[in-house]
Amino acid sequence: MSSLKGKVLVAQGGGPTAVINQSVVGVALEARKFAQVTSVYGAVHGVRGIVNEDFVDLTRETSHNLECVADTPSSALLSTRDKPDEEYCARMFKVMQAHDVRYFFYVGGNDSSDTVRIVNEQARAANYELRAIHIPKTIDNDLMENDHCPGFPSAAKFVAQAFMGVNLDNRALTGVYIGVIMGRHAGFLTAASALAAKHVDDGPHLIYVPERAFDTAKFLTDVDRVVSRYGLCTIAVSEGISDASGTPMISKLMQTEERDDHGNIQLSGTGALGDLLADTIRRELKLKRVRADTLGYLQRCFMGCRSDRDAQEAREAGEKAVQFAMWDNVDGSVAIRRPVLDYCVDYELVPLQNVAGKTRHMPDHFLNAEGNGVTADFLNYCRPLLGSGVPEPHRLRAPGVPKILNA
Repeated sequence: MSSLKGKVLVAQGGGPTAVINQSVVGVALEARKFAQVTSVYGAVHGVRGIVNEDFVDLTRETSHNLECVADTPSSALLSTRDKPDEEYCARMFKVMQAHDVRYFFYVGGNDSSDTVRIVNEQARAANYELRAIHIPKTIDNDLMENDHCPGFPSAAKFVAQAFMGVNLDNRALTGVYIGVIMGRHAGFLTAASALAAKHVDDGPHLIYVPERAFDTAKFLTDVDRVVSRYGLCTIAVSEGISDASGTPMISKLMQTEERDDHGNIQLSGTGALGDLLADTIRRELKLKRVRADTLGYLQRCFMGCRSDRDAQEAREAGEKAVQFAMWDNVDGSVAIRRPVLDYCVDYELVPLQNVAGKTRHMPDHFLNAEGNGVTADFLNYCRPLLGSGVPEPHRLRAPGVPKILNA
């Protein structure tokens, strides 16, 4: 066991999720069990809060309220989109030294893991004893070394249930529906829409993800084929779909581009991609009833649509991070493994450089050969993650009545 005595600092980074608070509470409650921990601090607004010394003392928070916060979506400590470089991390490290922080836990995606890596290297260079551990979180499900990431199962459950509702709506008043789902480089969340299908004619009939090049002509052919067969078409599209040259379709269709604070092309927040695809269908296929929605922020923290399995694993990821730091006296990134064919998970600590700044994509065997749908392998992978309480739609089975006037 580590004999290193000092404070614990925990922070949250990037987009919030339905279960990220479970990881923070897991850290706080587990860390309070160890005598060498003098206090447990939470950084408000992530790494920016560390630089500004905006801390709250979680040692003085009641266990009851921590449990209530754990069951609440979004980032209780608030978050940030800051992407620290070496100089930024050096300022963070100085603050940690001043406050005698000896254990640093950062809950976030691949950018967050890179921040932990830099801070850890700076501590080693300064001969300052610091245990720094990254705790996985992302609805994109794109962290290397992980079978799946906390936050993704709950978001996947929301997407699947949203498309169940879309199926029912679109069947009542037939038309073409396009749902645009988060996912810049990885299509896991968009692919989860496939879990909505129960009957053979249920949607989504077409699924397009960043792992496959998007071709507008083929897209129109796909839509026309589905409409001809079913009289309707439900489509799930990742916001990050790109053409064969890697140009995001949103910038290609708009013939312009906007960029965010990190220099990335702005994909969400406008509904533009869905509208542009809908306009293309109306214009080229001469279909009138075409609608598009961008699910946007609703996917991340929708109250009352949480995977119980996701919540449990997010909590355990926080607890295991503390145990790795305290019992094993090591640094790294917590990774979730699925060692059996049915379902169970285990947690391993992997080197930070294996995760930091890297992106995991959907494997080929999860996607069909046509590039417009998923395989049974993906459904078998994703379905257990949604946990219990997934609703099931039903249809009337009453026989038809013979016609008299229009026989």
